[in-house]
Amino acid sequence: MTAEYFRYILQFKRPGGTSRGVLHEKETFILEISDQGKKGTGECAVFRGLSFDDRPDYEEKLQWLCKNIRQDPEFLKEELKEFPSIWFGYEQAVLNLKNGSNLYFPSEFTKDKSPIIINGLIWMGDVSYMEEQILDKLKKGFHCIKLKIGVDWKSEHKILQELRRKFSKAQLELRVDANGGFTTEEAKTVLQQLADLHIHSIEQPIKAGNRKGMADLCAITPTPIALDEELIGITELDEKKKLLETIKPQYVILKPSLIGGFSGSDEWISLAEQQNVKWWITSALESNIGLNAISQYTYTKNSIMPQGLGTGGLFTNNFESQLDLKGDRLFFKNSNDRVE
Repeated sequence: MTAEYFRYILQFKRPGGTSRGVLHEKETFILEISDQGKKGTGECAVFRGLSFDDRPDYEEKLQWLCKNIRQDPEFLKEELKEFPSIWFGYEQAVLNLKNGSNLYFPSEFTKDKSPIIINGLIWMGDVSYMEEQILDKLKKGFHCIKLKIGVDWKSEHKILQELRRKFSKAQLELRVDANGGFTTEEAKTVLQQLADLHIHSIEQPIKAGNRKGMADLCAITPTPIALDEELIGITELDEKKKLLETIKPQYVILKPSLIGGFSGSDEWISLAEQQNVKWWITSALESNIGLNAISQYTYTKNSIMPQGLGTGGLFTNNFESQLDLKGDRLFFKNSNDRVE
């Protein structure tokens, strides 16, 4: 068994706005494991500025993995504990080596017999750009939309008010993601304003790391709160349990590339369900390689909620994909026809 990797830069078709800044490109690393004439491919989807493993020795650890690829998986998992995106790529490559083709988790989804319902993501920008995206998503048939907020709340609030005026709670589910864009005091006001509009949930209203502040908000909030960045960097099972017990969120958002791959996501799901915390899975600007694997994994979790999966259409130079979006339903095209 041998392994190698290469660096790849994904270029955005249009800069993506978040409360952390505007994204023009996305760096990622593709890992390939070969054994007895077969090859498995995975994506080590580091997210600069956000990933726990965004550190100077990242590529050194990738090189270490390639040199030690024959070691016991449990040993590798322990060694890669602080490199969740590398472990994520390793898990994919091993699964792909086993299942062949573009398969990671064979299921009814990969047989093109059952889709995954996803939300439509609205990127930050000026009002006209956000409205343009919303109209596009509604025209395509999305019934759940997630808006990035936290840069210009006054304008963002007006957009949400207009959406709710046109579409009832039953017609359109609205989620928002603040990426930590509010202070604790601001969040209290925003949470009530969101509740008045029957918003489904808000992700990370305040910055990660303020557990007491987040716990206080979760205890009184009229709008369900979902933890996102708060989960990043928590690698020990006991610490994960303690985080949920301390904050008591209504939801957790699972991004496999940021929280230790599929095994890390499984741990969070198990702990969340033990504490009656709901969850859904979200991609994090992976290429079509990682997105394909996450989508296949997501289907096996049997969640009936709309999932936060991308479509691979944000980048000008993405890899080929068998994922195909029809309305708000994501399909895996089990044929020779590929979707760009």
